[in-house]
Amino acid sequence: MKKVLVAGATGYLGRYLVKELKKQSFRIRALARNVEKLEDLKEDIDEVFEAEATKPEALEGVCDGIDVVISSIGITRQKDGLTYMDVDYQANKNLLNQAQKSKVSKFVFVSVLNAHLMKELKIIQAKELFVKSLKESGLDYMVIRPTGFFSDMQEFLEMAKKGRVSLFGKGENRINPIHGIDLAKVCVDSLIKSDKEMKVGGPESHTFKEIAELAFKVINKKPKISTLPIWMIRIILPLMRTFTSSKTYGPLEFMMSVMTMDVVGDPYGKERLGDFFEKNAH
Repeated sequence: MKKVLVAGATGYLGRYLVKELKKQSFRIRALARNVEKLEDLKEDIDEVFEAEATKPEALEGVCDGIDVVISSIGITRQKDGLTYMDVDYQANKNLLNQAQKSKVSKFVFVSVLNAHLMKELKIIQAKELFVKSLKESGLDYMVIRPTGFFSDMQEFLEMAKKGRVSLFGKGENRINPIHGIDLAKVCVDSLIKSDKEMKVGGPESHTFKEIAELAFKVINKKPKISTLPIWMIRIILPLMRTFTSSKTYGPLEFMMSVMTMDVVGDPYGKERLGDFFEKNAH
């Protein structure tokens, strides 16, 4: 039975990874900086390693006896004064160093689809710098590139509840977001694949405008949708980068970028966005 280290176990995807690994009878060591957040998963986890991954000395021995590492470590909103480079790059690099030291057989990293089209973004620079390190590590690896999580789409539902959804661009670009349940299965199934990268999305593709309309439909409200033209975005972004910190502009510039391009990966899974909205409508 293989032993898997789940890094980022308390996050949206990490929790589903634990459940899927348990379902497939893997032994699980969870890396978390706050073990209390794993309380509801304690029956699924064999071992917990409590450490702050940004501190290399705290990770000593974390990969001992581990066959595979799956990391979804990363931040979408800044916390504790840490930057994308601190977490999305350095924390993962610290973990990779331990994986090399312990000679794990494979390292799976969850990044972002279309990273090559968003090289100017801080979050992408950090993630892709780590991908470069991973490719040069000498370890067998897999980079999973999801389109976007259902949890990200929750923002459309929250805006709809407040009465209006704001879109960047015309809302005509498409995305096939994926539920954490389905993405976790893709990640675990990838452990036996020889591919080095996977572009992963959910079973349904929508325009961003259609997602907004779906959110209004679920809560039985008449759609009210505003759009911000791309030319205005091109003016706003440089100003934000100049006069605000990455804590403020980082998440916004990422969403602006994603909404103004097609973000469609290979379809996987069966969970549907409409059902997710229904469950979270109230």
